[in-house]
Amino acid sequence: MEAVAPSHKRWTRAEYERLIDDGYFAPTEQVELINGEILAMTPQKSRHSAVVTMIQEGLRAAFLPVAHTRAQLPLALDPDSEPEPDIAVVPGTPRDYLDAQPTAAWLVVEVADTSLAFDRRTKGPLYARAGIPDYWIANLVDNVLEVYREPIETATGWTYRLVQSHRPGDQIAPVMAASVPLNVADLLP
Repeated sequence: MEAVAPSHKRWTRAEYERLIDDGYFAPTEQVELINGEILAMTPQKSRHSAVVTMIQEGLRAAFLPVAHTRAQLPLALDPDSEPEPDIAVVPGTPRDYLDAQPTAAWLVVEVADTSLAFDRRTKGPLYARAGIPDYWIANLVDNVLEVYREPIETATGWTYRLVQSHRPGDQIAPVMAASVPLNVADLLP
């Protein structure tokens, strides 16, 4: 008898949204669709939650009234991915998204401690492939803000051409709000 290797079911965004609509996931269950896989999200510690709030407040002022910040809400990036980044800055107002999730963002921020490698190796290329011009990781392990810009496709996949690390004491301006510098110290613990 021939041995058959087990295979994983790859989900589309449409299938994933049907599962959500049908109540397949418990209301308290935190999941997201990344490259066709439904992944459980890491539970948040208080430090993580506080930094998400600090960053959201800092970015809100930088982008109003042309865009708004969304905390831990879905982005419908492609047919196989619907991540829920810690912060996404999307054009327009919340009313623009009553009937569908945003499909693009001007800036995405992930707050990372235990998820640092995943946010760099999996989410970074996903956001680059989606054309998100500005991707930040609030790296709680090293207390730095990692900034990824200029998405490009290489022979090995999608990545960002420009990668910088900023520490408290530095300032950073979002690509889409270049005239509004933010103090990195206000975004990190």
